[in-house]
Amino acid sequence: MPRVSVLLPVRDAAKTLGSCLDSLAAQTLGDHEVVAVDDGSGDGSAELLLARARADPRLRVVRTPRRGLVGALGVALAQARAPLVARMDADDVARAPRLALQVERLERDPGVDVLGCRVALAFSPGAVAGEGMRAYVEWQNALVDHDAMARDRFVESPLVHPSVAMRTPTLRRLGGWRDFDGPEDYDLWLRAFDAGLRFAKLEEPLLEWRDSPGRLTRTDPRYAPGRLLALKLEALARGALAGGRGVVIWGAGPIGKAWSRALRAGGHAVHAFVDVDPRRVGARLHGAPVVAVEGAECLRGPLHLAAVGQKGARGRIRAEGARLCFVDGVDLVAVA
Repeated sequence: MPRVSVLLPVRDAAKTLGSCLDSLAAQTLGDHEVVAVDDGSGDGSAELLLARARADPRLRVVRTPRRGLVGALGVALAQARAPLVARMDADDVARAPRLALQVERLERDPGVDVLGCRVALAFSPGAVAGEGMRAYVEWQNALVDHDAMARDRFVESPLVHPSVAMRTPTLRRLGGWRDFDGPEDYDLWLRAFDAGLRFAKLEEPLLEWRDSPGRLTRTDPRYAPGRLLALKLEALARGALAGGRGVVIWGAGPIGKAWSRALRAGGHAVHAFVDVDPRRVGARLHGAPVVAVEGAECLRGPLHLAAVGQKGARGRIRAEGARLCFVDGVDLVAVA
């Protein structure tokens, strides 16, 4: 029985698969298995996997018709034999101590259910990461404990999917990944928070996360901003917005407006906007008044959403919320 099963979905990844498999073969934890599911590749990926499996019995290969990422992950999870699972993508590289450190932490600490690690951004040949990707990696690398990830979970995914390890029975009880028109990884984390699972992140950067123009988060409509917002709103409706609670939106810019439109379309009442721009204060936006920060004192009861993107603005809104005795996550939630 291996200590951890690495779930590795593969489709047409021959250009990067070799370095990925090399990194897994070089792990300092030898007691692992790699469950590689070839999802109908047509570029020789399956043949590469089978050749590697003949040389390393820890690599188990399952070949399927094209099902998509969620289908491949479901097959890999069903085949996993270890009490722990770790995710990996075929275009990424795991640094040598990754599995050893994640397994050690999960085996030692029963209070952690979902364990990520910091990541280092890597690039495909010719690719250059934009400011958005760099900012995301910096942001999620700063979230290393459960409270920080829970607090910011409606801003963006607080974990990089292929950096995560967790307990196999726990993942199976959650139902694994959901196949729908949205981001399967972010959906899983939101459902895990709903279920009361505890998150943590190792401070070491143990995964080289490759960015490329063709990665799914850039090309698949399931990862488009509108789908992310819809998923966040669904999760909030199960929790802080349950029972028909109204909303006050901090920020009357593009993010606040997008949230206002989505909330209204979902039947949620937007009572007001709070903004610092004197040109906006006193106007009406989507039928709701725009008030100054001082006016937030009179808007208790609705859920306050910090819907801002400017650097430092989220922290300033949280500080103002603390002054008003708002409980973070109950009365005030940061979104993006």
